[in-house]
Amino acid sequence: MKFIETCKNIWKIEDLRQRLLTTALFVLIYRFGSFIVLPGIDPTALTALQSQTAGGLMALLDMFSGGAFSNASIFALGIMPYISASIVIQLLSIAVPYFQKMQKEGESGRQKMNQITRYLTVLILILQGPSYLVNLSVQMAQAGQSLAVGFNWFTISSTILLCAGSMFVMWLGERITDKGIGNGISFIILIGIIARMPSALVQEFGSRLNDAGGGLIVFILEIVILLFVFAFAIMLVQGTRRIPVQYAKRIQGNKQYGGVRQYIPLKVNSANVMPIIFAQAIMFIPVAIAGFRASEASAFVQAFMNSDGFWYNFVFALLIIAFTYFYTAIIINPVQMAENLKLNNGFIPGVKPGKKTAEYIDTIMSRITLPGSVLLAMIAILPAFARLFGVSMGFAQFFGGTSLLIMVGVILDTLQQIESHLLMRHYDGFFESGMRIKGRSGAMAY
Repeated sequence: MKFIETCKNIWKIEDLRQRLLTTALFVLIYRFGSFIVLPGIDPTALTALQSQTAGGLMALLDMFSGGAFSNASIFALGIMPYISASIVIQLLSIAVPYFQKMQKEGESGRQKMNQITRYLTVLILILQGPSYLVNLSVQMAQAGQSLAVGFNWFTISSTILLCAGSMFVMWLGERITDKGIGNGISFIILIGIIARMPSALVQEFGSRLNDAGGGLIVFILEIVILLFVFAFAIMLVQGTRRIPVQYAKRIQGNKQYGGVRQYIPLKVNSANVMPIIFAQAIMFIPVAIAGFRASEASAFVQAFMNSDGFWYNFVFALLIIAFTYFYTAIIINPVQMAENLKLNNGFIPGVKPGKKTAEYIDTIMSRITLPGSVLLAMIAILPAFARLFGVSMGFAQFFGGTSLLIMVGVILDTLQQIESHLLMRHYDGFFESGMRIKGRSGAMAY
């Protein structure tokens, strides 16, 4: 009943209602564009491409694009080139002094970095577009089909369309952020993932009703396990270690400031989904190289070509743990945090300001990163375990991995924003007081 009442309150708030309708409109535009096939391609000749995206990294790319990749749509490359460019710029802002300076310039610096990210996105698209089209041509040739136009002209025109399509998707994401609800880029990825869920659910349901499928009871058991996995992922995303911080009292004029206790929320999984993305990219390189001559590959290499095999998932998990430490070390700077505390007259009780504070924060981060990285690796390899128990490929992807963490993180962030709008207008949120939704940022929504 409380949930229904909250939904009614959401609709009563004009600004929030307008944002939700705007978001829905942009999502419909995005989904419509995902089915517009590139000119010169017969949609019925895409069977081979769709078979190629049934598993592995290709399936992940297709999921992120909401099926646009396998449909050879104008949105086939989706938002991933922009994500790749953003990651590169983020890493450069840590390692390159020029980008470090730009990052400290405030809003103007942020706008410059966004513009550079867009330019880099276009460059990535120009490189990825022809590669995608070459693969598309090969897959159509294997299916006994050919392009309706010459390949050279097709490559030029289609590359332009793919670039324009991805940039339009990026624009839609920015408009959702400005005029809608939630982070637009993340929301578009979420929509792409959710779009595949109904078909995967129907496929799994049909397979379980077969004579050898186990029946309805097994299907219900899978749904229950999936709900537990979702709950586990939510706990991982929201898990924090709070460090108490005391601020010294100071008097300005007739008023007293400070003297209050606050907390530094250190996330158990500060790196979010990035370690999985990095690890998947590394695992795909030897697999792609070996794939050209798979018949001549050694038994060891062939073991890594099976995403459901032991060695693939073992090395995959180790890479995730390593990248979690690496990415956490990049985004969390204990020295800077200690300096900020000192500048604001804050201190951790029982710890000396400055170097000792930095060492203390670093120690805490090292302790919580270990279980966080292990739990993240466990979630990443859960789809392989699901496959071992007979879950279909499409449905197994929702039992863990990148898609699950993105879904949980984006949904929590969006609910956090909605709850903030409700609380600002003195409406009750989704939960009782003291149980507010916590997004990936780790900040409580009061």
